[in-house]
Amino acid sequence: MTFATADLYDEYEEKLQIATPMFNDYGGNLKFCGPASTVRVFEDNSLVRAALEEPGEGRVLVVDGDASLKCALLGDMLAELGKDNDWAGIIVYGCIRDSAVIARIAIGVKALNTNPRKSVKKGIGERDVAVNFADVIISPGDYIYADEDGIVIAEDSFF
Repeated sequence: MTFATADLYDEYEEKLQIATPMFNDYGGNLKFCGPASTVRVFEDNSLVRAALEEPGEGRVLVVDGDASLKCALLGDMLAELGKDNDWAGIIVYGCIRDSAVIARIAIGVKALNTNPRKSVKKGIGERDVAVNFADVIISPGDYIYADEDGIVIAEDSFF
């Protein structure tokens, strides 16, 4: 599938939400899209792992980590798990780690920053709920388009 977020904006401006540009590219795939699946967590990546263990079916996992920079919510092993289970990408409103390895994994990954500290594992959080960050609201099933220029969100797929 070929798309550019700038072109989508030009054609569908009224139908799109644009995430505030604060995310960095870390994955081996800089361009990815798919329906959203969401988790809301705080410094605990248990639900991130649980989601990525499931068949992704081309979805994008959107992780609302409350912008915490104190620990990573995704590392190379979880990114590899996501790739192996057919997730198109992962957007983390927080940090990742193992960024050099993740850059070689064929999955899209966007996050705020990196931190070598791992998260706690208490299983606390919410799954498949609307998340609100970067001036957008993302609901499960919304369609995510991400590339080098940013992230746009639509209620439906354009393809």
